[in-house]
Amino acid sequence: MEDRYSDTAGRAVLETLLSYGVTTVFGIPGTHNLELYRPLAELGMHAVTTRHEQGAGYAADGWSQQTGLPGVVITTSGPGLQNVMSAVGTAFCESRPMIVLSPGVALGDEFADRGSLHETKHATAMAGAVAEWSRRVASATEAVAAVHDAFKLFRTGRPRPVHIEIPLDVLEAPAAVPSADRTARDNPKGFTGTPDALAAAAGLIASAARPVMIAGGGATAAASEVTHLAELLGSPVLTTLNGKGVFDEQHELSLGASLRLAAARRVAESADVLVVVGSKLGEAELWVPELQPAGRVVRIDIAESQLQKNLAADVAVRGDAAAVLGELLAILSPAKLSAKKGKLGWDLGTVRAEIARQLAEDLPETVALGARIVQALPANAIVAGDSSQIVYMAIANQLRLAQPHSLLYMPTYATLGYGLPAAIGARIANQSRPVVTVIGDGALMFCVNELMTAVEQRLDLTVVCVDNGGYAEIKQNEVDRGIRPVGVDLAQPDWVALAGAFGAVGSGVAANGDVEGVIGAAVSAGGVQLVHVRQ
Repeated sequence: MEDRYSDTAGRAVLETLLSYGVTTVFGIPGTHNLELYRPLAELGMHAVTTRHEQGAGYAADGWSQQTGLPGVVITTSGPGLQNVMSAVGTAFCESRPMIVLSPGVALGDEFADRGSLHETKHATAMAGAVAEWSRRVASATEAVAAVHDAFKLFRTGRPRPVHIEIPLDVLEAPAAVPSADRTARDNPKGFTGTPDALAAAAGLIASAARPVMIAGGGATAAASEVTHLAELLGSPVLTTLNGKGVFDEQHELSLGASLRLAAARRVAESADVLVVVGSKLGEAELWVPELQPAGRVVRIDIAESQLQKNLAADVAVRGDAAAVLGELLAILSPAKLSAKKGKLGWDLGTVRAEIARQLAEDLPETVALGARIVQALPANAIVAGDSSQIVYMAIANQLRLAQPHSLLYMPTYATLGYGLPAAIGARIANQSRPVVTVIGDGALMFCVNELMTAVEQRLDLTVVCVDNGGYAEIKQNEVDRGIRPVGVDLAQPDWVALAGAFGAVGSGVAANGDVEGVIGAAVSAGGVQLVHVRQ
């Protein structure tokens, strides 16, 4: 039997992934995907078994953000694949690389509807409706080619999730794929815009008296170039939440990831030249339908489809953010631009004070608690957030980060249950920085099962659960619409006891208690810690 399975399509796919540097996969073994699990130990790949495929997808995303590689998820057919779709939707909306591998019915059994195990009407179409693309391959050669195509997408286009379905008979059959075809292909160089587009962008930027930059998730690999250009121009820099940390938020020119606040948007809108790098400027980031800049706009994006989306560009440059900014830096004259520095008229101290005032307006108690939690965190912590008030109303804006992918979050898809599994993936990938997830009680109940995964993986990971009694934001939404609150005040478990039942360590503190001390002690103690903060 071992000879029969010594070199299957499953092994060929995994060897190809390994050649690109993927050493960890997330998922759950199932009846139909075993030939994707058989080679893992021999290949030295780490298999992380989560307690739900949704958690596998979010953990893969956290791992991906720390490694720069796509997160890889192995599901079984049918319900396993369906369970990961929320994570696929998240990766699509937030433009993050992910590869989902699943088995499918044997060739010739498509749409047979004969009642086979995990039978699904059209799995490829289902996944394709959510992912960037979904392919049902007909051979090991096609499966390996799909992996190469996925990496080409991630390196040269807008990174988004893909799904590869391997029919069961193909998955278990001999691969017959030469070893050379299983080897990673060379990295293409980052491409830049046309000479005319670069010249037009450089001319417009050089003419600016009040330039402002916005850096989004598409700029995370261009932190150095964003910083050099901002310093050359003396330009304030705003980021989206997906771009948070691209520009050091302690820098004198930083206005942070605060675009949802009117004071920050006013700076962008009053610029005479607004330079937008790698962002679609979506409503979910802005909290208003669109920006309305008074000046002219330069947009830089790797995807043609993004260059005019949500905000018309006077000059649009398609290309890799780092490569395009590098070309612009080479064109722009420091001697001509240096005379403008310090004379741009921005009083950033006043702007920051107004941003802070607006931040505290809506939920002052939540914002005050967020500040205390941030104070308790190590300076170099990776923080995984969730779609919880404590995160999007407070911590996401209060953290001051020096590098990208230090706040793991999903502002567009805004899913519940992301924070804990994303933190697990980040910690597995990055052992050199402390990892903390800050998550609401409602969101934690979507993924509390993954505490077992964290314990099993023997991680140092702190979970800060801020308990406001259920779905507080939705409760307020109901009240605002004249609806008597229904379905939003939730019964709570004994969180400290629950943590202990999973083999973690639980501790509790009231919001008016020693929040900083309890969180600090939990992070220092190591292991899986849950701090329950009663708001």
